[in-house]
Amino acid sequence: MKLFRIFAIFCSLALPVFSAPMKVVSLHPLITDLLHQVGGEKLDVIDLIGKTGDPHSFQPSAEDLVATQDAKVYFVSGMGMESYLGELKSIIGSDAVIVEVGKSLPALHGSCDHDEHGHEGHHHEIDPHWWHSVDHFRRATGVVSDKLCEIDPDNSEFYKTNANVYRSTLDTLEKWVKREVVRVPKDLRKLATAHESFNYFCDEYGFEAFSIQGLNREQMPDAVSLVKLIAELKNERVAAIFPELESNPKMLQSLTSDTGIRIAGSLIADGRGVSSYEEMIRGNVKTIVDGLTASQE
Repeated sequence: MKLFRIFAIFCSLALPVFSAPMKVVSLHPLITDLLHQVGGEKLDVIDLIGKTGDPHSFQPSAEDLVATQDAKVYFVSGMGMESYLGELKSIIGSDAVIVEVGKSLPALHGSCDHDEHGHEGHHHEIDPHWWHSVDHFRRATGVVSDKLCEIDPDNSEFYKTNANVYRSTLDTLEKWVKREVVRVPKDLRKLATAHESFNYFCDEYGFEAFSIQGLNREQMPDAVSLVKLIAELKNERVAAIFPELESNPKMLQSLTSDTGIRIAGSLIADGRGVSSYEEMIRGNVKTIVDGLTASQE
């Protein structure tokens, strides 16, 4: 019996000790991908939204939050994307931390409003769609890596190594984007989209942005604004309007009938329906380049 105990102790010392993955929560499909890239097998990522959820309108239910028990950290997009953050903070209290990944990134603001006399009045609503800049997503990789290292220092080298590898992947992706957009003549770099979600892309890669709706899908143009928009699209000789997978096709079809501008391929605004950030960027860029160069053929 004594020899058996000694043998059992020896075996327990010889076997490697495996720690359970750290549970974290993602509230944006693209951040889910980022957590997998940086955290790998060291993380148990609870994806509350999934690949088809809408980050604009998602509201976590009590049932959703049951799956997040014992989570160390909640990663959200930030910049005002999640209207429910106050409620979420009150629910989780001090049991976990909430990281707004986009909070420290350089922000753009939405379009200017106009008063009843047509005068431009600036507002300061932050545009939350920061991920359409590959450089912003590269910076976000550092934000995620730093927080994971802080919370789980034992695996910090693992997170740092993965973050560096993924940043190299994003470097390659950014170079590809720049090579592709050069194919679009400068006078055709006018990106008309269903709602105002591609400002960071336009700012980063030299396009002029036009949107039918505001920063979210609930903002619909009134009749006066729509007439003005149609005149602007015609005057600027916009070549195509790009719907989004979730946009209202009837409104866009009526616009094209009034302007003669054709409908191009659909863009992905919020990472829904794709398996990765890179897939979204490559798909969007190909659609934009093909749509804007088609008129030259």
